[in-house]
Amino acid sequence: MKTLAFSAILSLTASAAFACETVTLGDLTIQNAWSRATIGAGRPGVLYLEITNKGSTDDALVGIATPAAGMPMLHETVVSNGVASMPHAMAVPVPAGQTVALAPGGYHGMLMDLTAALKEGETFPVTLMFQTAGEMTVTVDVLSMRAEGPDCADAGQ
Repeated sequence: MKTLAFSAILSLTASAAFACETVTLGDLTIQNAWSRATIGAGRPGVLYLEITNKGSTDDALVGIATPAAGMPMLHETVVSNGVASMPHAMAVPVPAGQTVALAPGGYHGMLMDLTAALKEGETFPVTLMFQTAGEMTVTVDVLSMRAEGPDCADAGQ
C-alpha cells in the first residue's frame, strides 16, 4: 500500500515537471508545454508552449498531432471590432533568433474531439510538425482549469 501511495505521489510530481522540461530539435527549443483540464471530452482542450529558434533560418510550426484529440489544429485568436474569433492557422511563424509563444489570446493548439477529458495532473504527448526542422514529440502537462501557465521557478526556468 505504501508503494502504491508513493508511486501516485511521484507520478503527480513528475507530471508537473514536464511542462518545465526543455527539448531541442536542431535549432529549435521547445519548453513550457501545458494545457488546461477540461470539464469533459465534449469540450475542446488547448495546447500552449514556447518555441525558440536559435538558428539563422526562419521555420514554422505547420501542424500538431496527439492521441488525446481526434482533430488537433493550430488556431490564432483574432479580435476585430471588439469581437474575438479563433480561425484556423495554416502555420505559426518561428522567425530566426526569436521566441514564439502559443499562449492564451494568441496562437494556440486547439484540441477538438478529445478522446477523454483532460484531467489536472495528467500528461499527454503532442507531436509538433515544423516546416524545416521536422517532427518532435513533447509531453504536455495538464494544469487546473484556472491555470495561467506552469510555474517553472522551481525547475530553474
